Amino acid sequence: MQDVNVDKKLNIKGVVCPYTLVKSKLAMEELKVGQILEILLDYPEAADSIPKAMLNYGHTVLKVEKINLTDWIIQVRKEVED
Repeated sequence: MQDVNVDKKLNIKGVVCPYTLVKSKLAMEELKVGQILEILLDYPEAADSIPKAMLNYGHTVLKVEKINLTDWIIQVRKEVED
């Protein structure tokens, strides 16, 4: 698997739903089409709901990876203007 160039990083550790999705969506709106957002989070439900929501918005989920006992990294490429 190749590394991607991340254009923006968002740390939402300690944030719970629905704010995890709200913050992620706002961060995506700041990007241009083709740019990549990396989200660091520690809320298990968000590790499932954010990728699903991003797919519903028309973006590409590049990675959902649990990096330790509590944290996940999600990488999303913006595909459409909001």
